[in-house]
Amino acid sequence: MAILKDILNGVSLLQVAGKTDVAVNAIHFDSRKAKKGDAFVAIKGTASDGHDYIAQVVEAGVGVIICEVAPENISEEVVVVVVADSAKALGLMASNFYGHPSKKLSLVGVTGTNGKTTSVTLLYRLFRTMGYNVGLLSTVENIINDIVIPATHTTPDPVALNELLQRMVNEGCTHCFIEVSSHAVVQHRITGLHFAGAVFTNISHDHLDYHGTFDEYIKAKKMFFDNLPKTAFALVNGDDKRGAVMLQNTKASKNYFALKTPAEYKSRILSNTLQGLELDINGKVVWFKLVGKFNAYNVTGAYGVAMLLGEDSDEVLTDLSTLVSARGRFEQIISETGIVGIVDYAHTPDAVENVLNTINDLKEGNGTVITVIGCGGNRDKEKRPKMAEIAARLSDKVILTSDNPRNEDPADILADMKQGIGPSLARKVLTIPDRREAIALATQLANAGDIILVAGKGHENYQEIKGVKHHFNDKEELIQSLKAQGK
Repeated sequence: MAILKDILNGVSLLQVAGKTDVAVNAIHFDSRKAKKGDAFVAIKGTASDGHDYIAQVVEAGVGVIICEVAPENISEEVVVVVVADSAKALGLMASNFYGHPSKKLSLVGVTGTNGKTTSVTLLYRLFRTMGYNVGLLSTVENIINDIVIPATHTTPDPVALNELLQRMVNEGCTHCFIEVSSHAVVQHRITGLHFAGAVFTNISHDHLDYHGTFDEYIKAKKMFFDNLPKTAFALVNGDDKRGAVMLQNTKASKNYFALKTPAEYKSRILSNTLQGLELDINGKVVWFKLVGKFNAYNVTGAYGVAMLLGEDSDEVLTDLSTLVSARGRFEQIISETGIVGIVDYAHTPDAVENVLNTINDLKEGNGTVITVIGCGGNRDKEKRPKMAEIAARLSDKVILTSDNPRNEDPADILADMKQGIGPSLARKVLTIPDRREAIALATQLANAGDIILVAGKGHENYQEIKGVKHHFNDKEELIQSLKAQGK
């Protein structure tokens, strides 16, 4: 519980009707959860407008309304606060309501198209290994020390986010590592949070269904760095040409990590196999369990963060060397007959290219690469033909299939993908709309020494079809199919 005037601290108020010294039990932006004693924040979302539900929540007994447009014919007993931006107000209000938990720990956000989940997971595991109480907020899961809380979004909404951060503080956490999506920045989910540092991994085409253009997508990522306080650090990938762009207007200290260009935190790949990576990091040679060039970047970025947080270099590198990747990120399965299965969340053109280049670099002998891949429905359509072309060009065989079709017809998604398959690549490509059947076919085609990549869903344990989530796990399907065929 908190007093309304305290919750509104820092919020730009346009109009207030009623007294602000009233107590508020909880803040909600979902009308179905709001009840007597709560404050309801009406947000104009992409799917619905919270202003349409003001009458409904008032009828349910809600006595405080935060909105952008004052409702008509409302009881004088209801406090109405008009603000310029309800979403921004919600972020600030949530932080105030929970007592600014982000200021009570070292909160580090990681943004970028690829590598966010692996980076925050590595940092969480690293700092836990070093003996700290740590929180993790990721696409895969949220964790408070060792308590796992299922994740529903890459970055939670402001209320859930601040509640989780408060729980972390209560459990004695000193650090929290969080994925920061472009949606979260634009929708003000992180507004009101105090960051100790921010990391930029890379950027490529993604979420254009939401942002409209690539430039808007870049601006969303950059906004995160623009709003950092001068007490924070900004650490960016110097090998990505957008890295310097992220730092243009930040007040935070500017730092780079890289494999190719000069940087404060620099790595060089000495050895790269399916068993792991040997890196020279700032002059120290270390072997890591992680695989692939993209993980060389993730490791180097994690090392940079630890250094910027004041940790000992030797201890950090020793502990980093013991860690494995996040679930569904280049996760390997080796069958009894020597077939290698790899499950990876790659769902952008850049990610698909990275993972397949890594596989081709690591494969031994005459083994073939068989890729099972689809694209999500109701998402950026521009990337579909690009992903299919990359998969066909860098694989020996490709099976195009469904990912999460959501509310689209899988046949339409596959038709979009096939537009990227030219005549020279067509002979490599098969189309099996049923994902289970596609994975089964891949295992039938594979022999000892071959590598099967199942891309797109990674850690997900469902397939979303027409609004319904059906249990489906790529790793489970791959293992079961290999066993069923005695491979």
